[in-house]
Amino acid sequence: MLVAPSVLSADFGNLQHDIEMLNKSNCDWLHLDVMDGVFVPNISFGFPVMKAIAKHARKPLDVHLMIVEPEKFVKEVKDLGAKVMNVHYEACTHLHRVVQQIKNEGMMAGVTLNPSSPVSLLEEIIPDLDLVMLMSVNPGFGGQKFIEGSVDKTRRLKEMILRRNSNALIEIDGGVNRETGKRLADAGADILVSGNFIFKAEQPEAEIDYLKHL
Repeated sequence: MLVAPSVLSADFGNLQHDIEMLNKSNCDWLHLDVMDGVFVPNISFGFPVMKAIAKHARKPLDVHLMIVEPEKFVKEVKDLGAKVMNVHYEACTHLHRVVQQIKNEGMMAGVTLNPSSPVSLLEEIIPDLDLVMLMSVNPGFGGQKFIEGSVDKTRRLKEMILRRNSNALIEIDGGVNRETGKRLADAGADILVSGNFIFKAEQPEAEIDYLKHL
């Protein structure tokens, strides 16, 4: 299991401290949630903050763009040194073109589905994807309650990936903790994104270790 703590839940008054904690931890990626106040009803941070994070991070960056027209920023995400660029199916009119743009820059191409979007939407493009992320909460805010149907949705996505001979990894974002993480792992998840559960814990590094061994 890969674990990607969501930096959205970090202490932005002492961000370097939290990034250094993640560097020392056994987490695999740093998950960066970019929100524009248009695609989702919130604004998080943009490239100046991500450049500051990248300066201190010693773990690969998993950039999740919850924005309209994400294709405009493929080069900027690459210039951060990002490993993964995640775009929403719902935000991309020409999804295949965007996926190819991301791959042409040498990044892993990820496509994210909102809770109401069925996995069947990815039937045609799943062989081209490196990663699919399922939102297990409605995107836009941290700390929301886990949507129970996400476990069965993970299982259905895993079945599609195997049937279509895809190598795509399954990433889950939202409401991940010890209990939901175990159920998602059993359903076929490969990567768990977790924010409040990690950063509000008394021992964040121990919770990361727990998730990694599910």
